[in-house]
Amino acid sequence: MTVMGAPAETDIAVKSISPYGVARATVQGTPLTPEELRNTVDYMSASLYLCLGMLYLKQNPLLKEPLKVAHLKSRLLGHWGSDPGQIFAWVHMNRLIKKYDLDALFISGPGHGAPAVLSQSYLEGVYSEVYPDKSENEEGMRKFFKQFSFPGGIGSHATPETPGSIHEGGELGYSISHSFGVVFDNPDLITITMVGDGEAETGPLATSWHSTKFLNPITDGAVLPILHLNGYKINNPTILARISHHELEALFIGYGWQPFFVEGSDPESMHQAMAATMEQCITKIKAYQRQARDSGKAFRPFWPMIILRSPKGWSAPRDVDGHYLEGFWRAHQIPMPDIAKNKEHFAIFEKWMRSYEPERLFTSDGQLIPELKKLPPTGNRRMSANPVGNGGLLRKPLLLPDYRHYALEVKKQGTTSGPSMSNMARFLRDVVHKNPTNFRVFGPDETESNKLGAIYEAGKKVWMAEHFEEDLDGGNLAFAGRVMEMLSEHTVEGWLEGYILSGRHGLLNSYEPFIHIIDSMVNQHCKWIEKALEIEWRVKIASLNILLTATVWRQDHNGFTHQDPGFLDVVANKSPEVVRIYLPPDGNCLLSVMDHCLKSENYVNVIVADKQDHIQYLNMDDAITHCTKGIGIWDWASNDQGADPDVVMACCGDVPTHEALAATAILRHHMPALKIRFVNVVDLFRLISAEDHPHGLTDREYVALFTADRPVIFNFHSYPFMIHRLTYKRPGANVNLHVRGYKEKGNIDTPLELAIRNQTDRYSLAMDALDRIHGLHNSGSGVREKLLDEQIRMRNWAYEHGTDPKDITEWSWPL
Repeated sequence: MTVMGAPAETDIAVKSISPYGVARATVQGTPLTPEELRNTVDYMSASLYLCLGMLYLKQNPLLKEPLKVAHLKSRLLGHWGSDPGQIFAWVHMNRLIKKYDLDALFISGPGHGAPAVLSQSYLEGVYSEVYPDKSENEEGMRKFFKQFSFPGGIGSHATPETPGSIHEGGELGYSISHSFGVVFDNPDLITITMVGDGEAETGPLATSWHSTKFLNPITDGAVLPILHLNGYKINNPTILARISHHELEALFIGYGWQPFFVEGSDPESMHQAMAATMEQCITKIKAYQRQARDSGKAFRPFWPMIILRSPKGWSAPRDVDGHYLEGFWRAHQIPMPDIAKNKEHFAIFEKWMRSYEPERLFTSDGQLIPELKKLPPTGNRRMSANPVGNGGLLRKPLLLPDYRHYALEVKKQGTTSGPSMSNMARFLRDVVHKNPTNFRVFGPDETESNKLGAIYEAGKKVWMAEHFEEDLDGGNLAFAGRVMEMLSEHTVEGWLEGYILSGRHGLLNSYEPFIHIIDSMVNQHCKWIEKALEIEWRVKIASLNILLTATVWRQDHNGFTHQDPGFLDVVANKSPEVVRIYLPPDGNCLLSVMDHCLKSENYVNVIVADKQDHIQYLNMDDAITHCTKGIGIWDWASNDQGADPDVVMACCGDVPTHEALAATAILRHHMPALKIRFVNVVDLFRLISAEDHPHGLTDREYVALFTADRPVIFNFHSYPFMIHRLTYKRPGANVNLHVRGYKEKGNIDTPLELAIRNQTDRYSLAMDALDRIHGLHNSGSGVREKLLDEQIRMRNWAYEHGTDPKDITEWSWPL
């Protein structure tokens, strides 16, 4: 190949990484008979034809008449560049599924690579089974073409509407982590994962290559990645396609993989090379699994992977008007976007489309010819029909212990301290014990730090890399475990998503400030669930449960960098049909909420609870009642019974509840005539109008709690504006609701000092109430001055001693 503008003498190194020429492969051999080769070429041609049809046509699907502009879609949307390579891999996996009776799933990593996946589903007959109007005939094909990237149709990713898909690829970087999540505890499954070379430049993808260090060949399946080096992104070369074989090989051996190369553009030699290479990879995978399972000894092999180098937009015209198309960035999206206005380009396009010979590959009524129809597997062995791709079909309810048996004893509300998180860990320990093959706990190196170490009694941390002697002293490592830890929030989130999308259950625990790393991943998962709810054949999956701890209000030595509760804002922006946010105030409420979330389906549940010991407020019966309501008046902390309150003290979150209660106690002590109502919120979305969220309160219910005309001092865990957003429609809220929360003020503070900085402390709340109570006028000024003095004293104490005084750290409800 001669590069435009390059010297006549092509450098040998450049030639070696060219996508053109006769196949060059690590594995030699010609396993396909002449008939198999011919049918494989034809089957791929049929699939490529369908891809082009999806991109361009709304009429004349079999080109039975000369192509006209009227047959084209008015807007040409979609991507072509990665489709040929994905089809190439899929077709060769089909042969091996039949030969070895494999259980396999295909995950499409390249962005907008849906045409390849959809075309295979259609050729396998699965698409027509799921959508009978897209039947295997001429009219069905026309509808199949028209719906793609068309209003009222389907998108250009492998969206939930796509049979066999669990990975949309709307955001790049998660194909490998999703694939590993699918094969954990799925010992017979092989996931063929197409990794785009643009995708391979992302941070999440780079870390996910390490997933082999957590794959147990006895209990888990296998992932066969195919890194597709087609050379270009939208308008730029890809990094991995421009480095030498030596660097590529060293990179992936360093990651723990054994790379096999297949490179070139000549169809016949490439098909032979890919057939030989994929077969060797599959037999290696099976041999490793057999060795581990026969011996009962888990080990970490260098799992095989394939590096496929083929031209971008393979089989398109090489150049148009002297400009490169195939093998260049112009093949990335619509290869020739102007054919409706450019007659020369229109003629080139028609010639290109007819070169696939649809009249030979399909019957006159639009069915795939019999000799090609018999090539793919049948039944659920078809990758687009694999039940794993609709994981709800396989999901079994968790066996849950009775969470009430783990109750913390609360004889009197607000007077005793207890370990909310470490106590809840005992419940999770027994969940793990009762569900040894379909529940895992995921997190970025924080399970012990988050006071969840009791889980290790039922399942250690999976670790397939080297073990040292000192690991026996509290390392909690095991080849077969139930806790998955890697210091990449992206990877553990991807594992969890793949795990639940394929029919299992799990929980991710993380420090609150760094959960933002996976904001966009959670966003994509929410979109997946929301779209899946609209699709009749998609069966509900287990909820994605995220436990946030090490919260903003208890950072101690970590300081300002670890103070960010804003993940709740990200989640609250998503569809109310799929997200839930819970802030249990104490240990028994945490147990009730966790049990509820583990039983739920098709949600993203976010639970926020601090890991330190805290005052306990409710016995188990009261906690169950409170959590069932999601919001309620704490009568024992209120003194407005039978009267209108002078002020409503409200709170949401464990630390804000503590400070709000202390403020209430201060006010009742200094001004006993005041009528104070205390309201606690567990389910954040109870604050939204019932018109906007299924958990929302009606206005009548809201007013019964908060009133419509009395000041409400609301102490919130996160940023104050969020409460205003949720309640902006409520009667009186715009005037009477005064929210305190995190205001981006922090340092190496004591707990009370941090609260004071953000005006969420007991003194600020009490002063705020005194300032806003109607009719109080100036009668509370003396109390206010005392509170201000006390607040200053507390800050000075912290600066001098480095702690809060005992009357703060040992405070309990005095009334």
